[in-house]
Amino acid sequence: MATVIRNPILFPSTSHRPNQNHSNNTFLIFRFPQTSRSSLHSKSRFAFSCSQSEPPPPSPSASPRRRPPYIPNRIPDPSYVRIFDTTLRDGEQSPGASMTSKEKLDVARQLAKLGVDIIEAGFPAASKDDFEAVKMIAQEVGNAVDDDGYVPVICGLSRCNEKDIRTAWEAVKYAKRPRIHTFIATSAIHMEYKLRMSKDKVVDIARNMVKFARSLGCEDVEFSPEDAGRSDREFLYEILGEVIKAGATTLNIPDTVGITMPSEFGKLIADIKANTPGIENVIISTHCQNDLGLSTANTIEGARAGARQLEVTINGIGERAGNASLEEVVMALRCGAHVNGNLYTGINTKHIFLTSRMVEEYTGLQLQPHKALVGANAFAHESGIHQDGMLKHKGTYEIISPEDIGLERTNEAGIVLGKLSGRHALRKRLEELGYELSDDQVQTLFWRFKAVAEQKKRVTDADLRALVSDEVFQAEPVWKLGDLQVTCGTLGLSTATVKLLSSDGSTHVACSVGTGPVDSAYKAVDLIVKV
Repeated sequence: MATVIRNPILFPSTSHRPNQNHSNNTFLIFRFPQTSRSSLHSKSRFAFSCSQSEPPPPSPSASPRRRPPYIPNRIPDPSYVRIFDTTLRDGEQSPGASMTSKEKLDVARQLAKLGVDIIEAGFPAASKDDFEAVKMIAQEVGNAVDDDGYVPVICGLSRCNEKDIRTAWEAVKYAKRPRIHTFIATSAIHMEYKLRMSKDKVVDIARNMVKFARSLGCEDVEFSPEDAGRSDREFLYEILGEVIKAGATTLNIPDTVGITMPSEFGKLIADIKANTPGIENVIISTHCQNDLGLSTANTIEGARAGARQLEVTINGIGERAGNASLEEVVMALRCGAHVNGNLYTGINTKHIFLTSRMVEEYTGLQLQPHKALVGANAFAHESGIHQDGMLKHKGTYEIISPEDIGLERTNEAGIVLGKLSGRHALRKRLEELGYELSDDQVQTLFWRFKAVAEQKKRVTDADLRALVSDEVFQAEPVWKLGDLQVTCGTLGLSTATVKLLSSDGSTHVACSVGTGPVDSAYKAVDLIVKV
């Protein structure tokens, strides 16, 4: 005898596939906290913790942990590291990542809330739209000084020619702190095949164009020897020394093709610091591409070796495999402060997640779920062993709290139920949903839960409620099927006779016609239960 009317549970079929669109709604266990306007621009030390197996050495007390005054070619606090964000320039060079001028302005505003020191707003000579976007950002974001005197530097990129440099200046000059960033290739392969120039010619152009940028009235000029990672060291020392004499305030060392190993890149920065004439009068910067997945490691090694400006992008977007990720670099510096010389930045990490999601939405470049810090799975735990540890102490498997980057949990420990989850995690989630079950009930439910989890990637709260309803709080059926007889004709008319047994023991019979056997059977049932 089968039950006709009963609370059903819908198990997924084996052909079920999870939604592969890893968009913003994949972070099911977090929500944005409400933040006051005053807190958005706070530049004092932000509450932060990194869980470690043993306490790190105490931080030097001499470092004030506040953003020092901005001087183009010098940082008063040697432990402070400037964050140069190039999301709007290099990041937008990712295929398909172009943004409108309005979107660029929104991102620039958010970068200012994040607290980046320099915003590379674009490449003004590339197009009229890019010029207007950089100019608009310089006029608005570049003049939005907060109560602490913070305002981001607005930078425009240019090639080493007068037209590009003049165009960049015309776009950025409206900012309170404008900067021109000019570059020319210095590796043998670039000079021979791309530029078709001699070393002497390249040095001459670099020197003259830095002088030209300064002559326009720009007091903050950054120079990059493109493909420095593959350039001859002695030639690098020479050209860098010449642009310092010409008035450069920041020397950016790019690993343009991402070929350098971390130890190599750290040594490159150290060698430049030790062998370049006048290097003490400028800031050394890094710009690391991610072709071998080493951009964050190389950037950190550069900082350890003496670089005090780090060029990064939100979510690590950029040419080819992208750039060093702002969120990874900033949090790595914080978590590794005890081994990184107590270096610090002015980034308000509470805005990292919101900024990441804004860039993801505007560019259309979706994050892989396992992306460090901001991916959908970054703070999700499915393994039963991990879940058990997390429920006992979050520090067992999380080195930082999601709240530190602007996420607030909607459940206690970021538990994601799946086929690897254990009884402890299942019981905990059921309690959060309001179910107080005995050990036997949990045990019974656990095996049904496992069956669902084997067929679904993740078990939702709706699945759990249906399981509890079906297995634990199962109501007695009101009607049961006693008998069913169906007659089908050649013209599509069918007749069904149904006998139902009610919960009081009485028997009810009804007959109905319909279009096919199923329709006629349901109509006969409806006559009895009077639906």
